[in-house]
Amino acid sequence: MYTLAVCAEMVFGDLPVPERARRIHDAGFQVEIWDWTRHDLTALERSGAAFSSMTGYVRGSLTDPDGADELLRTAAESVRVAERLGCPRLNLHGTGLDGEGLPVTAVTGEATGPMWIAAQRTLSRVADLGERSGVVFTLENLNTAVDHPGVPFAKASDTLALVAAVDRPGLRMNLDLYHAQIGEGNLIELVRRAHGLGLIGEIQVADVPGRHEPGTGEINYPAVAAALTDLGYDGTVALEAWASEDSDLALERFRTAFTP
Repeated sequence: MYTLAVCAEMVFGDLPVPERARRIHDAGFQVEIWDWTRHDLTALERSGAAFSSMTGYVRGSLTDPDGADELLRTAAESVRVAERLGCPRLNLHGTGLDGEGLPVTAVTGEATGPMWIAAQRTLSRVADLGERSGVVFTLENLNTAVDHPGVPFAKASDTLALVAAVDRPGLRMNLDLYHAQIGEGNLIELVRRAHGLGLIGEIQVADVPGRHEPGTGEINYPAVAAALTDLGYDGTVALEAWASEDSDLALERFRTAFTP
């Protein structure tokens, strides 16, 4: 059976993040955070929460030499924080994102062949770091139509192709079904394909449109949950969604959607 987690950045917005983590933990979920540099790490340690994922870099990119070096440098810093919090997975994107979720260096059109080669080399270095450190880096697919225009390697098919090309235990895919629904659709087949390759490090969910909890939009998440159960998926499913009304209600709707 898979484990359920909730992103503390997007629920209980009137509370400090350590208190959000405690509330999520008390409700029976693991906890995810984004940029660790914005948080009181001592307070997070004292929250009692089990942390399942955090952003695995502070700056950098996959495709240019200076950006790759900076990504690896800040990823090494992130590993030390992950060890402190007991967090097993560190998340990556196709390029660095600013505070609004926009790429620091945007890409117009499709990624070029040299960009693919450079990204694969950078991710191989990331996998080395993960394997030396006993953590797993996950590469997340995004969407460019609504939330993250200009991000390279945003489609789930692109992210999966990069992770498959590296093919190392220190790198897996963070399959975000909210982003995939906007970018590609056909979610259950996507889950089956990625699971069949053994490349899923985590699955994140939110409904479309609105990026709220399951049950508020068009995605049939109980059917997704049933498919995961049939596949024997035993990883993490994480709610990365804004509460549509009340955060406690959002957590319960998430639990209901993913309880077979």
